[in-house]
Formats: sequence, structure tokens, C-alpha cells
Amino acid sequence: MITLEYKLKGKPAQYRVIDDMIRTAQFIRNKALRYWMDHQNVKLSDLYKQCAILAKEFEWARKLNSMARQASAERAIFAVQRFFANCQAKKPGKKGYPQFKKFTGSVEYKTSGWKLASDKRRLTFTDGFAAGTFRLVGSRDLHFYAPSEIKRVRVVRRADGYYVQFCVNVKRTEEVSPTGKTIGIDVGLNHFLTDSNGDTVPNPRYLRKSEKALRRAQRKVSRKKKGSANRKKAINKLGRKHLKVSRQRKDFAIKTALCVVKSSDFVAYEDLQVKNMVKNRKLAKSISDAAWSQFAQWLQYLGKVYGKTVVAVAPQYTSQDCSACGNRVKKSLSVRTHICGCGTILDRDQNAALNILAKALRQTGIEINTAGHAEINAWGQTDLYSLVVTSTSKPTG
Repeated sequence: MITLEYKLKGKPAQYRVIDDMIRTAQFIRNKALRYWMDHQNVKLSDLYKQCAILAKEFEWARKLNSMARQASAERAIFAVQRFFANCQAKKPGKKGYPQFKKFTGSVEYKTSGWKLASDKRRLTFTDGFAAGTFRLVGSRDLHFYAPSEIKRVRVVRRADGYYVQFCVNVKRTEEVSPTGKTIGIDVGLNHFLTDSNGDTVPNPRYLRKSEKALRRAQRKVSRKKKGSANRKKAINKLGRKHLKVSRQRKDFAIKTALCVVKSSDFVAYEDLQVKNMVKNRKLAKSISDAAWSQFAQWLQYLGKVYGKTVVAVAPQYTSQDCSACGNRVKKSLSVRTHICGCGTILDRDQNAALNILAKALRQTGIEINTAGHAEINAWGQTDLYSLVVTSTSKPTG
């Protein structure tokens, strides 16, 4: 499943109709969750029946396409399933008990309630809300995909406008020539990543660079009267600045992961528990700004697309153990050079990257030949990974 994203171009009145569609979807989702709370052994089919009852009870809810109402109920049941999965897995901390949504930003259709024009550049919503026809602004061509392959159409509201995402049921695979290289990656705050060859990628620190502008925009919001039109405008400007930082971070993570995957046949990285690491108040902002989790997700996804082997290993003692002799050399975070009694002197992060690579090779049972290269066969992995690819039209922030 891949996702193609376009910006919706329409009239202001049409955007207000989309807001009504999103509010209705939120109402259906919250009502479905309330029904689950009040009854036992609720199944998805029960929530579908509840959607039909709500459509009869509320005339404005009937305007939303029936499949869109079902998709809203599915959001509620997915939240319930995630909660039980966390409980069964004995996940530490809060398990994510389903909550009522107050500020939903999207509405999802299935295979009805919308229609694409013959040129695939215009989208019309055909349900009771009658939002009308929107122009699609984007670089990806929908002509490559049959209408039957589009399984979901999701309308998303962001600070800089309204977008539509087409979820297409196709497999994405890319063919590249084997490189015969293996690489271990250690992510950090000084450098975004350091590999086992000693090469580094600078940390862009997008949030840190934008903090001054964000503070200024936040002060403007605070000075405006609550409920006023000027406050809404100031909130929108603040949201646009945050959206720009988010897009910069995502773009950097994708491009960096793509370079790593294309350059090597075997990639090893640390399986960091970022959720626990951000509890450190002194480093939380810097860790969040680095977006390690997003980078790891794209590594895994692109590894599947390009048929490469991507392995996550436990991070314990990768910085402390010597990559040459295996002795444990205790060091604090401020010590950036690894010095071992065996004579090994390396950058701390490169030493960790070498340990990560060695761990991954042992974990997968891959042996090193006499030339020092790993005997691997990373080809033939063409199964699509369950992560969605988003292709935006162009940067707008």
C-alpha cells in the first residue's frame, strides 16, 4: 500500500464544507467509542450497525457517506485493539486507553462517496455534503493506477490548507545493483549519524534553528484576544511554522535513509527506545528534533523496497565495548574518544557503529570471509512493508 498526496484547490465555501465533514467523522468516531465503553464484547460489525442508527437519528450525520461513517467507526475499534495489544504485551507505563477526540484533522472515505475526473486532476465528493469538485495539485500521475486499486481517500486539514491522500493497493519495488557493502550506523546528537567507516552526517537541528521565530509567533498568539479573528490568524501562522519544521525533519530523514540503503546491501542500526530517552528533560528537545524513530522507520521501509537487509540490534554497551578486543571501557557521555588498553583509539560513535554492525552480523548468522567482507545475499526481498509512502506535491512551507 502506498499513499499519493495532493493539495486540494477549491473555494473558501468548499473548505467550510470539508470542516463539516471532518466534524461529522469525529462525532461518529466518538459515538462508536462511547458504545464500546457502555457494552461488552463489542465487534466491528456492531459498530457498523451503530453507524446506521446514528444516520437515522441525526440528519446531518446521514450526509456523510456510509463507508466514511464505517471508516470513522474503524478508527475507534483500532484504538481499542491497540490498547489491548499494549496490555497483552505488558508495555511499561500507560497503555493508551482510548480517548474521545476533540480536534480531529481528517476524514476518510473508502471506495464510494468520491469520483475522479477522466484526466485524474480533479476530485469530486458525491455524498450528502456535496463539497463539489476540487483541483488536485501534485507531481505524481494517477494515470499509472486503476481506479479499483484506490482503496481509501483521506482528506487532511493542515495549517497551510487541505490535502487529499489516495491509498493505492500496489507493491512498490525498486531494482538497484548490489554493492557488496555492509554498514553499521550509530545515531547521536553531535552528528546525526556516524557509520562504521567513520563517515558522519551533520545534525541539521531544524527545531533549534527555528526556535526564535517560533517564540515570536507564540508571543503574537498570546497577545491576541481569545476567540478573535486576529488570534485565529496568529494561530495559523504559528501552525505553519511548526509544519515547516516537521516537513524539513521528515524530508531529511527520508533522504538520509535512502542514501544509506542505496549505498549498502546490509544495514545495521540501534533499536533505540526513544520514548524512554525523551524522559531526560535536558536532552528531550534535542532527541525529538533529531527524529531517530522516523529515520529508523524509513530505513526499514526502504530496505524492503530496494531488497536490502536492514537489521535493528539492542543498543546495550555498544558505546562501552571495544570493537577490536571486546573489553568494556566505561565512559561518560562527555567522553567522545574511545581509548582501549589494546591500543585501539577511535571516535566514540565509530566504535559504537562497528559494534552495532558486528552484533547484527552475529544476530543474522552472517559470516565474514577472509577478505573482510560479509557473505550476504540481500536480494529477492520484494514484499511490501506495511509502512505507507507519502509523495507530496511540493514543499509549501
